[in-house]
Parts: sequence; structure tokens; C-alpha cells
Amino acid sequence: MSDDKLKPLREQIDALDAQLLTLLNERAKVAQQVGHVKAETNAPVFRPEREAQVLARVAQNNPGPLHSSDLQSIFREVMSACRALENRVTVAFLGPVGTYSEQAVWQQFGQAVTELPCISIDEVFRSVEAGTAEFGVVPVENSTEGTINRTLDLLLQTTLTISGEVALPVHHSLMTRTGTMEGIKRICAHSQALAQCQSWLNEHYPSIERQAVASNGEAAKIAADDHSAAAIAGEMAAKRYGLSIVHAHIQDDPHNRTRFVVIGRLTPSACGKDQTSIVLSVPNKPGAVYELLAPLAKHGVSMTRFESRPARTGRWDYYFYVDIQGHANDPTVSKALAELQIQAAFFKVLGSYPHAS
Repeated sequence: MSDDKLKPLREQIDALDAQLLTLLNERAKVAQQVGHVKAETNAPVFRPEREAQVLARVAQNNPGPLHSSDLQSIFREVMSACRALENRVTVAFLGPVGTYSEQAVWQQFGQAVTELPCISIDEVFRSVEAGTAEFGVVPVENSTEGTINRTLDLLLQTTLTISGEVALPVHHSLMTRTGTMEGIKRICAHSQALAQCQSWLNEHYPSIERQAVASNGEAAKIAADDHSAAAIAGEMAAKRYGLSIVHAHIQDDPHNRTRFVVIGRLTPSACGKDQTSIVLSVPNKPGAVYELLAPLAKHGVSMTRFESRPARTGRWDYYFYVDIQGHANDPTVSKALAELQIQAAFFKVLGSYPHAS
């Protein structure tokens, strides 16, 4: 009886799948035409502001029952596959595979890309600067441990700009080859991950050595090769390296998130939900920072982030990394930035790009 009821429903699904297949290929053909037009004008294949608008529209027009986030994931992969018909972009990230950086690549570009895992954040920047990759994805801050200082320093020095951002929830797991902690003599992870799990580790495995390595993906790779090593990494790393999870979600902050930025030579247009990142320095005098930021208040521009880094001049000078709402070409933002540039001892726009929710 159940088969009799299921048969017409399955036939209906098959018919809908056939329609989806036709529509997807029709979309791909139009995307190819777009690619031809872009080639004539030498326009970039990847337009983050356009893709951000598509994903926002998907969520806005979604009648259900599918969740908007799930539909956005599907559309992201559709756009990625269609983009690959024009040109498969190469994206550098902090490797090896299985890291949160790789996950951030997929979150921004979809999986129809050529991945370039790098051994360090410096190498990600070098790969994009040299043209080996069109884009790079690097971590810039964590909600628990704060900013990734090396990324900030490199953003100050590079000629590349920020063209996008990704915010990922970070759920750390403890994993081994056997799925147990028997015989484990060291726990490997990136220094940030060790810090993010410090209280949990102190409570459960206080006597086991902790070893900081280049990335959580590298930690998983070590654990896959060494039966006496455990790794802290994400579920994707466990699948990549054939490890079994001993304890899941061991991060001290259940809302732990890491923010990544996309670097390259692309300058996105405004999408309506933008963010601009700048770097400033001020003369060493009382009230200098207050005076410097006054143009933001004057023009009604909201500041969402403010970080300082030593200028390494030996004179207690600092660079200030500031995120503001809006695109650099927005009239109010443009006026505020022009006044900031006049007042600042140093001024650099790192990029205007779609803001990640």
C-alpha cells in the first residue's frame, strides 16, 4: 500500500527534477553569454557584489519550506559552477586542506574553484601578489582571541585590497586515528585553536602536552600519521584525513566565530550592504584620535570595528584599523574619508566590499 502512495509522489519529484535540470542548464547558457560580454570589455568574472545581491534576493523571496540558508548554499554552488564555465578562478588559502580557511573559500566562491593551499598567511599574500592565484582568503579576527596580527600587518604593506569577507562559526573537535585518547602524548592545533579550547583542555586533559602547529589542517595531518598525536580541528578535517572525533564542540565559547577577508586586485561596486576597511595613524598629541574620527560622526557614518597595532617605530606610535558601514563611493562615506585623509598622518583604504551577516 505504501508503494502505491509513494509512486505518484516519486513520479512528481522526477518530473520536477527534469525541470530543474533544464532550467539550470538554461541559466548556465545565459551565464556563458555574460562571460562573452565580460571578455569583450575585460570585466572580471567574479563579482562579489552581484553574487551578494543574488543571495540576498533568494532569502528575501523564499516562501519556504526550505530554509533560506540552505537555499543560499544551493544558489552559491550554482553560481560557482556557472562562473567556472567562464573561468575557473584560483584561490589561495592557509592550508593544508581541511582547514576553516578552506571552508571560508567555499563559503565565498563555492566549490567550483581551483584551490591553492599555502603554508602560511604570508604565502597566501605572495601567491596573489605574484598572480599565481586571483584571490586569497585569510583569517583576520576571532570572536574569542581577537585579531590575527600577521594578517593586519600584511594588509598594511600589500598593494592588494579586500574584496569580500566571510564569517564562520568555529566548532572545534578533538580527534585521533582510533577515536580514543589511549596512548595520546600530545595534542596539536593552531595556537589560536589551543587558546580557544584552553579551559576545556585544562579540565579534561591537563597533563597532555599541547603543540602549536601552522594550522588545524596540519594538526589533523599529523594525527593521521602519528598514533600518539591528537588534533583539534573541524569536522571537515576529520573527514579529509580519516580521523575519528573523540569529543565534539570543545571550544570554550559556544558562539566562537572567525572572520576571514578575501584579498585580490578586484574593486567591488556597491551592493547596498557594504563595509569599508581603512588604516589610519595620527600625530602623537592629546585628543588626536578623537579629532581624527570626528568626520565619521559629522557625516553619520557608523564605525563597526576599531583595532590598534604598534607602528614599530620605537616611538609608541600606532596604526588604527577601522571598519565603517557603507561603500567608499557612497556620498556620505566619500566625504568622511576625504576629511579623514586630510587629518591623518597616514591613510589607506583597504577595500570596500559586501558585508557578511
